[in-house]
Amino acid sequence: MAAVELRFPYPHIGLLEVRRPEVRNALDWQAMEAFGAAVEQAHREPALRVLVVTGQGQVFIAGGDLKVLAAYPNEEDGRHLSALMTGSLARLEALPVPTIAALNGPARGGGSEVALACDMRVMAANADLGFVQIRQALIPGWGGGQRLLRLVGYARAMEWLLTGRILTAEEALAVGLANRLAPAGKALEEALALAREIAAHPPQTVRAIKALLRAGTTLPPALAAAEEQRLFPPLWAEDAHLQAVRAFLQQRRGKK
Repeated sequence: MAAVELRFPYPHIGLLEVRRPEVRNALDWQAMEAFGAAVEQAHREPALRVLVVTGQGQVFIAGGDLKVLAAYPNEEDGRHLSALMTGSLARLEALPVPTIAALNGPARGGGSEVALACDMRVMAANADLGFVQIRQALIPGWGGGQRLLRLVGYARAMEWLLTGRILTAEEALAVGLANRLAPAGKALEEALALAREIAAHPPQTVRAIKALLRAGTTLPPALAAAEEQRLFPPLWAEDAHLQAVRAFLQQRRGKK
């Protein structure tokens, strides 16, 4: 069984699944390489409209596989580890289509970093989210510290990184780290339902929405506004928009 698999359970919807339940989906070197390869495969899929990321079994991703990684204690090893997953998560974040993390269970350490690299998160009621790196005298090494800062602000990020606090699904929802909660065992089902809802919209519009929001997180306000203005005119002239307007006007005439 492949450590990481990309498949398509529905048209236009990709499912990237970490498949190492025997070690709580912890990532060793091979799994990290496979994760990056799956992300690159997603970039090459022209029909892809939404990508869901999950872990097999009762855990999302437990971070790095310390039983394996402990055999690589040198600074250069740490540099390689950080570069490998930082690059993969940057590429995940850079996908032009929306991404959804389906947290079927705990996401700890690097697993939380993977979850935050996705655009949205659906959490099972029994799932949690924990930046617990400080318990191993570490900091987030895959870009997750910066993503946490952007999502929850300086004070909360500082507290959670310094204490290793684990957030319940309800707490994550309250602070905006989770978009939706699902019953235990139903996170993937709920995430795929959300993915199908998104994929039903015109793909060029969906991609433009992600592009304008990403611009707002990476560019100065004036440049982000200019990007939004650049994206709008082509959509105005698209058949999808023109047909939607005609249908709307016909519906209004029918009600008179």
